[in-house]
Formats: sequence, C-alpha cells, structure tokens
Amino acid sequence: MKVTGLLPPFPAPPFPLPSLPPPQLRLLPGRLAGISVALLKATALELAILAGHLLLYPSGIVQERRSGDPGPLPADGAARLPAGAKPPVVLLHGFIDNRSVFVLLRRALAQHGGRHLESLNYSPLTCDVRTAAALLGRHVEEVCRRTGSDRVDVVGHSLGGLIARYYVQRLGGDTRVRVLVTLGTPHSGTRVVPLANAHPIVRQMRPGSTLMAELSAPAPGCRTRFVSFWSDLDHLMDPPEAARLDHPDLSVVNVQVTGIGHLALPVHPAVAARIRQALDDAPGTTGDGAAPADGLTVA
Repeated sequence: MKVTGLLPPFPAPPFPLPSLPPPQLRLLPGRLAGISVALLKATALELAILAGHLLLYPSGIVQERRSGDPGPLPADGAARLPAGAKPPVVLLHGFIDNRSVFVLLRRALAQHGGRHLESLNYSPLTCDVRTAAALLGRHVEEVCRRTGSDRVDVVGHSLGGLIARYYVQRLGGDTRVRVLVTLGTPHSGTRVVPLANAHPIVRQMRPGSTLMAELSAPAPGCRTRFVSFWSDLDHLMDPPEAARLDHPDLSVVNVQVTGIGHLALPVHPAVAARIRQALDDAPGTTGDGAAPADGLTVA
C-alpha cells in the first residue's frame, strides 16, 4: 500500500474538553458515576437503620415503665443513687418518633457508663416545642426526686435536642441539666421538605422562626455544657451545618461526624463512644468557655 499523504491535524477545539473518568466509572451511568462511595454507603446504612427502626417502633410507643419507683425521698433527704454516682441520663427522641430509637445507645451507655438511664416519650401530636420543653422539665424534676440527684444529663436526637435546648435556655433548665448532647438537631433551623410546613413544629424549626429568634437571644450565665454532633451527610439538615450550635453565651463543643446520616447518629457505636466520653469528661461546673471543635470520622 502506497501512502500518498497525511491528513492534517485536527484543529484545537474552542472549549476545553472534560477529562475522562477512570475506566471502572465509565461502565456506570453518568449520573451514578458522580455519586460518591461515601454517600452510597451512608444511604445504604440509613435505609437499613430505617427498616430496623420500623420493626422496633411499636415497642417504644408506650411510655417507659419506671419499675421499682422508690416513691418520695425519706425525710432525711438520703440520695437514691450511690454516693459519687454519675448524674442520671434522660434520652429524648425526635419528630414523630419514640424511645425505641435509643435501644442501641441506651445499651452502650448502660454497659460502659454505669449510669441511671431513662427515656421520655412526648406525644407525636405535640404542636409546640415550648409545650414539650415544659413536659421535659417536669420529667427532669421527677427524675431528680426519685434518684436524689441535683442534676441530670440529657441526650436529644433531632427535634429532641431542640426541645431540651429550649428547656435549658428559656425555662431555667440550666439549673438541672449539667450536659446536653444533641444529635442532628436543627439549631439554626432547617429548610428541608418545604411541603411539611403544614405542621406547626416544622414551621418552628425553620430559619427565622419566632422559636429560633428566642433561642438566638442572649443567655448569660447559662450553666449547661452543650455537645452538638452534626453530620456532613445529614440530609434532614439544610444546610448540614444547621446542626452546629453557635451561640456566644453557651459553652459548646461541636463534633462533626463524617460518613453517616441522620438516622445513624443515635445508633452508630463510634458516636455512642464519643457521647460516653463527652458525659464522662464533663466538669462538675460549666460555663467556663467553649471548648474547641472536634471531629469524628466513621466512614
């Protein structure tokens, strides 16, 4: 074969060409190729947790039984808990949920913390954070009466953390709550699912709501220490940083969790271990300045 000439080179395109993805990603549809492996893993975990929680949900509908309630304290005021015992822990669930969400976390705290643990159910028909916060306050007083403890620690998931924060900041709960741990709580409001605005509590969780303005108000001298866990893959928080707690008058540690979503926060063992650490390391007195931010990677 005789070569008579060469084709001229192709002219440079007037725009940059995109780089090609690795061969293994070219086999996937274009949309799937852009989804990170971390997001896929987190979504699969969320679906698995949701399925398990739906099975456990009926077991948590009824309010927790307080077996062996010792009744009123004796006249001498003797404490029900052993001397030097850690403060009781109250667990507070999120929106349209119940105490069954804390099955694994409760087990982890009981096995490693040696703490008195109680869960509180508030009605799924509750339409006001303030009403739920007042209920929490009555429950905390009851726990203190039955255990003889002056203060408690509270762990709140999602809306539960917001209810507990309102109790601490606006209803004088800082005299009773030593540490408040929040998990995926919309501290600055979330814009997710606009169609859910029909529910009054959802409207209260929106940025700029009256409730958010109340929580943004000055809170000088607040004695409660806050530990706020927020996840970069929490799709119920819009933006994800909405679950950070930033307030100049509060003593706060913000813990960024990488690799899991909203439902996994009260379930994942690594988060449970960090919650135990937060409760164990808390000083007897608080309000001495915010601690530096922290991080937790569970992917």
